Amino acid sequence: MNDPDADGWRASAAAWVRDMGPAEGGGDYGRRHILDAPMLARATRRQRTRALDVGCGEGRFCRMLAARGIPAIGIDPTPELIDEAIARDPAGDYRLGTAEALDCPDDSFDLVVSYLTLIDIPDAERAIAEMARVLAPGGSLLIANLSGLATANAGQSWLEDKAGTARFPIDNYLSAWPYRASWRGIDIVNWHRPLSLYMRACLAAGLTLVHYDEPAPDADGPADRAARYRRAPWFVTMEWDAPG
Repeated sequence: MNDPDADGWRASAAAWVRDMGPAEGGGDYGRRHILDAPMLARATRRQRTRALDVGCGEGRFCRMLAARGIPAIGIDPTPELIDEAIARDPAGDYRLGTAEALDCPDDSFDLVVSYLTLIDIPDAERAIAEMARVLAPGGSLLIANLSGLATANAGQSWLEDKAGTARFPIDNYLSAWPYRASWRGIDIVNWHRPLSLYMRACLAAGLTLVHYDEPAPDADGPADRAARYRRAPWFVTMEWDAPG
């Protein structure tokens, strides 16, 4: 299970909140300019009445869902982030909890969201099984995750080859392993896993894949950053439906 003391989240919580910015309109580049639009499009493609955001952090995506008429419960194992979520959204429903042991009855939600959280969870297969368990028949598990090709880079980012051309190196892709991810005062443990591990876990949970994409940056952010994110795969989005 997640241990926010051991994996760095408690020590990084304040830096994370700063990095996400203000309660409205905040978020890092990947969220604001790559993932938000496709995630919201999938979340709102049909009527949703009960949502669960697994690993909600400071509650950003819960608030975005609520603004679109989808009430959401947010859970996170980091007390400081739950406190911040409640401070930013006193009318919301935010709870301490772990993805591998969801304190929710079976068939509770017609939408479960994992927005860049599977990379933080040591037992991702158990977490996916739990997310599937709490899905109502016909409900959707909506996932945004780092590409396995990005996590196989393990924070090396771009390196120059002998000709001086920037390349994006990857290694040890087919294994699963943890690594330290550090940026702007945040220092946490992430997990590299091949895409096949997540796909097998969702299939084993009885879910059906209805959407898959590797979203590209929008035109609103800095052009140099968009060009870099287009050169190397960084994010994947998936939607899996429960039977019924």
